[in-house]
Amino acid sequence: MSHIRGRLGKKADSLVVKYTSSLPFDWRLYRHDIAGSTAHAQMLAKQGIIPAQNGEAITAGLAEIATEIEQGRFVFKPEMEDIHMAIEARLLEKAGAAAAQLHTARSRNDQVALDMRLFTKEAIDLTKEAIEDLQRTLLDLAQANQEVVLPGYSHLQPAQPVLLAHHLLAYFEMLSRDDKRFKCARKRADVLPLGSGALAGVVYDIDQAFLAEELGFAYISRNSLDAVADRDFVLDYHTAASVTMMHLSRLAEEIVLWSSAEFGFIELDDAYATTSSIMPQKKNPDVAELARGKTGRVYGHLMAMLTTMKALPLAYNRDLQEDKEGLFDTVDTLLPTLDVMSGLLKTLKVNGENMRHAAGRGYLLATDLADYLVGKGEAFRDAHGIVGRLVSYAAEKGRPLNELSLDEYRRFSPLFEADVRTISLDSSLAARDSFGGTAPKQVTVALAEARKRINRKAKERA
Repeated sequence: MSHIRGRLGKKADSLVVKYTSSLPFDWRLYRHDIAGSTAHAQMLAKQGIIPAQNGEAITAGLAEIATEIEQGRFVFKPEMEDIHMAIEARLLEKAGAAAAQLHTARSRNDQVALDMRLFTKEAIDLTKEAIEDLQRTLLDLAQANQEVVLPGYSHLQPAQPVLLAHHLLAYFEMLSRDDKRFKCARKRADVLPLGSGALAGVVYDIDQAFLAEELGFAYISRNSLDAVADRDFVLDYHTAASVTMMHLSRLAEEIVLWSSAEFGFIELDDAYATTSSIMPQKKNPDVAELARGKTGRVYGHLMAMLTTMKALPLAYNRDLQEDKEGLFDTVDTLLPTLDVMSGLLKTLKVNGENMRHAAGRGYLLATDLADYLVGKGEAFRDAHGIVGRLVSYAAEKGRPLNELSLDEYRRFSPLFEADVRTISLDSSLAARDSFGGTAPKQVTVALAEARKRINRKAKERA
């Protein structure tokens, strides 16, 4: 607006210039904008829409501008309302009249849409790599502690014993679903909008297939109105990021709990903890707490973008400028969170002895006792009631189940026999041998299969 006034008879008010400028944040699209403009200039020259020498001058000028920005020599003038106009103005200084032809057969509407799609695809690729790294970290931690037993919880109450490896594999599966969400999001972002112009298409004999190949797009937009007005791909990233942050927040919460003195299941490496400004004994899980806290921030960007889009008529509206800051911040929040959580897990110490001791408390074998009675012919609901009363009795006496005598067991059911003593943490684990269960055999298979999946993804990416 500040650079191109056209039919407007007045200069933009300084407040308007400042209020409408996106340059303070959209400058980070410079690589994507230059890539798009370079391909566009080459296409224009190839199609004979502009002279070949002008196409070469534009391409050379854009390469020089990229170098200037990367080396910190580019002057971002505040009167330029966005990165597109900033680059175009500098190109005019470098390439002269040739630069004025760059915008032929293109609008800022399809130009902005292109830059955002290029940025989003790149962000998704980085995100998928970070997810894979965290998954490998989880697998390494699980395999290094494959025999460690801990309480499995329901309602945050001790429920049944599980292997730590099984617990960690649950997060591996969550991240696998996250990876698939981002894969789908990338496919929807992989659509070339160039050629849509402002909203109705362009009148020149352009080659969109050439542009798609040069810029790495698998598809070309089927509708020019939709191409410039669509930000579903931004919402897709926000949505996938929000679910991923939710999963990371759940993991972070368990790290906070497990590292507390009350649990004592893990100890965080000093490099991934902080201390108190007043209490010298403290070792605080700030990294996990921040991962948990930043989740709400990512949720907020999703809701903000949904709200921005909810009542926009076709086609482009300036409201769409609000797509950038939230997306940039979501990317800048999710990627470091994935990385720092991976680093935290790589360095923490597992206290397997404390975990096993905790699994021996809280009457975690009660379900196994009920299953034992079922095996003796008792109906499960009746067995459930019998064991419930047995647990109440043991709790009143302040004794664990394995310290009760056989006579005490038989007060509650004559079906209890001496073999009830064979029920243990290890027998409980081994008994849960259904597919996807916590039995050591199942977990060994699951770890191997998970490793194959992650290696297959790496090969596909290569």
